[in-house]
Amino acid sequence: MENPLTHEASAFINFRNYKFQDPRSHGHRWVDLKHLRFPPESGEARELLSALIGHEQFRDDYAGGGVLSEGSRHGPYWLRRVTPDAYEAVSRERSAHILRGWVNQFGDVPAELEADLQQEVVDRLAAADHIYYLNGLGDEAVHDWGRVHEHFHEFVLIDRSTGRITLLVTADD
Repeated sequence: MENPLTHEASAFINFRNYKFQDPRSHGHRWVDLKHLRFPPESGEARELLSALIGHEQFRDDYAGGGVLSEGSRHGPYWLRRVTPDAYEAVSRERSAHILRGWVNQFGDVPAELEADLQQEVVDRLAAADHIYYLNGLGDEAVHDWGRVHEHFHEFVLIDRSTGRITLLVTADD
């Protein structure tokens, strides 16, 4: 079956590319965004989440962008835990709180990074009709180097007015 989502654009914000007062404050954090279009006749959120999970751009985030699909880095053991039921609908306020706690976990961020986060992430959270949050996939989704999902957050933003679904992944390298 053909996936109804069409990849439109991507953005990647690597905290290491910004000058922090304390050189370790970047914490090897990054944000990856994938924007996909969906047709106007698309169904409910659960159907859109399912289509997103099945899309190659979703797989790209979980396989590290080119890692073998059957490999151990975010491989099948991780992906089989991600289902539409693993997502929780959250408010804009809660998503902003989760994001802010993650961004500032090592102190304030440089103004340039704050501006890029505002434009690419915060403004998109504020505009979304629906926000879904994936947090913690259980002990069976342990990353090959440890519990990556303890400092991993994923939001799916659905904006019906623009026909766009955005996968927003924040993680520590």
